[in-house]
Amino acid sequence: MSTHFKKAYHSLVNRLTTTEQTREAMSLAVGGNYDTVGILERELLVQHGLGENDYLIDVGCGSGRLTRPLSEYLNGSYLGLDIEQSLIDFAKDSVERPDWQFKITEGVHIPEQDSQADMICFFSIFTHLLYEETYRYLQESMRVLKPGGKIIFSFLEFEIPDQWVVFEANMLHASEGDPLMIFMDRFAIRAFAKNIGLEVVHIIDGNKAHIPIQEPLTFDNGQTICDKGRLGPIGQSVCVLQKPIG
Repeated sequence: MSTHFKKAYHSLVNRLTTTEQTREAMSLAVGGNYDTVGILERELLVQHGLGENDYLIDVGCGSGRLTRPLSEYLNGSYLGLDIEQSLIDFAKDSVERPDWQFKITEGVHIPEQDSQADMICFFSIFTHLLYEETYRYLQESMRVLKPGGKIIFSFLEFEIPDQWVVFEANMLHASEGDPLMIFMDRFAIRAFAKNIGLEVVHIIDGNKAHIPIQEPLTFDNGQTICDKGRLGPIGQSVCVLQKPIG
């Protein structure tokens, strides 16, 4: 993993934990909207096939935005990975699941044996990595997934007008040491999948409400959604890949 990202992320977490209350810092460290986006992430995974007894690997679990609502659904195994100990500790403490694992990772590696997981997710992770690092993570996912297992990741793309504000904001703060926001191209995603041997199941526009929800949810900015939602007020796009069965 790039030295720039690790330093920038560590600096961001340190700054937040020294200037904000603990829970607010843990929310801002993963982009805010802690409760709402966590529920949306869970419902997205369920929508695309995560079963109650499946094994999920959550790469970049952060402070547990997904972990807490997921614990209300998932009875199976869980492995949360991140590079920040304080975030891992908060995520672990947010659920009463001694059987779930949380690990600090180094480099672009998933610490699991071959063909073990039913699903692997990367929420707001590839938005901060070099293409080479994203490709390596997809290779690792191919190795770790069971045949028929799925990868779900969110990403930013220039094709979605709503996401342009992220690029503009990043331009203003790029010199301040915060983690950069990396945009992905759908042609690159398809090329990555083809060369690794993964199947592209879905690529979903981020500005479309596509995640079914059971009750109204409200974002930090006061925006309320009903019936269906997207990942955040702006909405990151979503890709679903699958490891072939045979």
